[in-house]
Amino acid sequence: MTITLTTESADTYRHSLQIDDHTLFTDLPAALGGDDSAPSPHDYFDAALGACKALTLKYYAQKKAIPLTGVTVEIERDDSQEQKGKYAINVMLTLKGALTEDQRVELRRVADRCPIHKLMTTTEVTINTTLAEGVFSQ
Repeated sequence: MTITLTTESADTYRHSLQIDDHTLFTDLPAALGGDDSAPSPHDYFDAALGACKALTLKYYAQKKAIPLTGVTVEIERDDSQEQKGKYAINVMLTLKGALTEDQRVELRRVADRCPIHKLMTTTEVTINTTLAEGVFSQ
């Protein structure tokens, strides 16, 4: 899969993101000179974690016949120490359905095993950036 980001205008920070047949947008917050017209890259980073937890819980509950009828994931970040190498994400799960306390504890544990949580906390990520050859435009 390839994700392609393209500048929308030379005068703004807004970019379109093409992911397969899905188009999203990103921008910088007004405090950083953007128009705040779309989520920032940090928003997408945090949202990826929330989405993964929600989808993992629904999938797991369905496979285990746990009566989970819905999930709400609230994400709050503390990026005040990001420049010092610390980035805190606080996650609040609301589990809906006629769940026992044991099922709630099990689902809480499963949420922390979602692939994005594991990627963010246990995986060494390598990023290789290259320049496209021979692309010159004004």
